[in-house]
Amino acid sequence: MTDRFEAIRLFIRVARTRSFSEAARETGVSQPTVSRAIASLEKEVGVALLARTSRTVTLTDAGAEYFSRAENALNALEEAAEVVRGTSVLTGTLRIGTSTSFGRRHLIPKLPEFFAFHPQLRVNVTLTDERQDLVTEGIDVALRFGALEDSSAVARKIHSWPKIAAASPAYMASAGLLQSPADLANFNVFAGPGANGAGVTLRREGKVSSVRVDSRYSFSTNESRIAAAVAGMGIVIASQCSCAQEIAQGKLVRILQDWDFGQAELHAVYALGRQAKPAARALTEFLARDLKSEKASG
Repeated sequence: MTDRFEAIRLFIRVARTRSFSEAARETGVSQPTVSRAIASLEKEVGVALLARTSRTVTLTDAGAEYFSRAENALNALEEAAEVVRGTSVLTGTLRIGTSTSFGRRHLIPKLPEFFAFHPQLRVNVTLTDERQDLVTEGIDVALRFGALEDSSAVARKIHSWPKIAAASPAYMASAGLLQSPADLANFNVFAGPGANGAGVTLRREGKVSSVRVDSRYSFSTNESRIAAAVAGMGIVIASQCSCAQEIAQGKLVRILQDWDFGQAELHAVYALGRQAKPAARALTEFLARDLKSEKASG
């Protein structure tokens, strides 16, 4: 039973990563061990679960069906073990997906404290500004900003920060005066991916102002937009948390401070139909407490 359980666990890792070598690396066993386990599992169920070529590993139709059912069963068994042990003893690998800015500036610096409480837990962090498919990419918890477009996911709001507009002192000195929201139309504004020609809505004392912003430059990540603003290329509109360091260092200055640019909400997102791992829930609780405490002390 133990060997079969291990074979199923390895199969799920291969199915998620599409790689025998990556599955071996993540689970800490050799690649031949993974190959033998999958071959034994396929012999036992009587069908090919994976289609292999020299370059790719994909699920067969039977493999896709087995993967879905086996993963749910494995998750249930792992959760049952966690419940018996208690959430203070978390094991296995926690797979986290989040944006580059939040991961680099906030999540990763907080992980040592979290894992000090859970020394038997392993972590796999994926940083990307692209929306991930939680199921196919095997993400246990995604930490996402903005609107939740995937209605098939379960989410919990963790925290929120105000959005702000900021630019380098040199850019503001050379680009001219900016006295009202309408003036944003005269500047290079980095408001988000694919935001060139998009509208920005600001509020103040019940007054709403919408302005179409544009830029001669386009950047794929929030980190690159902040870097461009520091380099004097334009104005960045982003969450306060993502550029607080540059503002504190004087590399960026806030503009139109008396206007409300809206809120950047952070959510923990779990795929529907897969109950969140105890480790994923523990991380969510930890971040919620930590960010709330950080806000109170600030």
